[in-house]
Amino acid sequence: MKDGAMIFSGNAHPELAKKICAYLKVNLSDALITRFSEGEIRVKINDNVRGKDVFVVQPTSPPPNDNLMELLIMIDALKRASAQRITAVMPYFGYARQDRKDQPRVPITAKLVANLLTVAGASRILTMDLHAGQIQGFFDIPLDHLFAIGVFQEYFSGLNLKDMVVVSPDVGGIKMARAYAKRLSAGLAIIDKRRISPEKAEAMHILGEVEGKNIIIVDDLIATGSSLIEAVEALKKSGAKSIQAAISHGVLSGPAVERVDKCKDLEKLIITDSIPIEDHKKHPKIMVLNVAGLLGEAIKRIHNEESVSSLFD
Repeated sequence: MKDGAMIFSGNAHPELAKKICAYLKVNLSDALITRFSEGEIRVKINDNVRGKDVFVVQPTSPPPNDNLMELLIMIDALKRASAQRITAVMPYFGYARQDRKDQPRVPITAKLVANLLTVAGASRILTMDLHAGQIQGFFDIPLDHLFAIGVFQEYFSGLNLKDMVVVSPDVGGIKMARAYAKRLSAGLAIIDKRRISPEKAEAMHILGEVEGKNIIIVDDLIATGSSLIEAVEALKKSGAKSIQAAISHGVLSGPAVERVDKCKDLEKLIITDSIPIEDHKKHPKIMVLNVAGLLGEAIKRIHNEESVSSLFD
C-alpha cells in the first residue's frame, strides 16, 4: 500500500486484524482499549494519526453492545486526533436483522447504527454479506459491500461434487442463492417457510428439484440454528443425497452448536472467521474459512483509490 495507511483493531476480533496486517505486510497500529473501574470503555490512540488514512477492524459480533460502543469511541478518538479518513471495517454488521418496520412499534436498528457511525466520525464503511442489501442505503457515507462467495466457491470447487443444488432457506435469500448457483454451475431451490416467532421457523414447501442431489444451503448468518435444522430436515425428507451449509457469519448463539452436532443429516457447516470462532475451530462438523485476504485486498484498494467492485469480476 501507499504510505499513510494505518490499521487499528478493537477487542472484538484482534486475530482477524493481525491476519489482515500480515496479508498487507504492515504493522498493527497501537491503541489502548480498556475499561474504567465501573465498566466504561477507555480508549487512547498511542500512534500519531494526523493526516493518515485509518482503518478500524471491529465486527459488532457478540457482545454486540460492547463492540459497537468500542468502535464508536475509537472512531471519535481518531477523528479528534485529526485522522484524514476513518474507515470502519466491519466484517460482520450487527443490529442488521431489524432493517424495516415489519410490525407495529418496532425500531429500525440498522438505520440507527448507520447514523451512530456517521455521527461518530466514520468517513467510510467496509463490510461483508449484509443481512439485507438495502442497508447500504441507510448510510450517507460511502459503503463498500464485500461478498464471501469467492471464498466459498474456492472451497466447494475443491470438493468436485456432482449434481449440486444450491438452496436458499427462505425467499429473502434467493438473490444470494442464485449468485452461488451461477458461480458453482449448480441447480437452484428455495424453501418456502413460515416463521412462528423471531427465533423459530417452520419449513413448508421446497421449490425446485432436490431428490438425489448434493445440497448446499447458503445464508448470511446462523444464530440459534433453528432455521437451518428445519431446512435440513425438510430437504432430507424430500430425498436429498447429502447436505452442507455455507453461511457467512457464524454467530452460533444459544444452543446452535449443540443443534448442529445432533443433526445427523447435516454433514458440514462452513462459516467464515468474520466473527471470532475459537471455541468451534476444532469441532468436527464446523469448517472455518479465512476472509483476511478478501478484506485486506479491499483495504488496499480503498487506500490506493482503486476499484473494489473489480474484486468480484
